[in-house]
Amino acid sequence: MEPNVGGLDRIARLVGGLLVALVGIASVAGLLPLGSAAGAGLTVVGAIVFGTGLTRQCLAYRLFGVDTCNRT
Repeated sequence: MEPNVGGLDRIARLVGGLLVALVGIASVAGLLPLGSAAGAGLTVVGAIVFGTGLTRQCLAYRLFGVDTCNRT
């Protein structure tokens, strides 16, 4: 599969996904008052977003025909 996530989109996914996952982990650990269910959900969502940034492939983008890679 060819990558469909590139440039600024990739950086935003890496940084944003990491931050969301860290908030989720902190919530599961009891450091934030969001609750463990919300923390687990945030951790999963953050990990998925971070993973799409790492692999440069997004299933939702593929389904909707979106491609943010600059190919010349």
